[in-house]
Amino acid sequence: MAKVKMKTNRSAAKRFKVTAKGKIKRWKSGGAHYNTKKSSKRKRHLRKPTYVKENMKKHVQKLLKEF
Repeated sequence: MAKVKMKTNRSAAKRFKVTAKGKIKRWKSGGAHYNTKKSSKRKRHLRKPTYVKENMKKHVQKLLKEF
């Protein structure tokens, strides 16, 4: 057994959540400021969370250390 436990990356833990089925949920970027020039549709879609893509899933799992 390892003498030292691997620590979870705390910044990643605040930005990503793991769902019950094992998908990683993330929130979209770009909705915090400079919103006057963005359309209502664009801002509305930025409010909704989405999932991490398959090609990036392994990198995020490494940061979270939950797998």
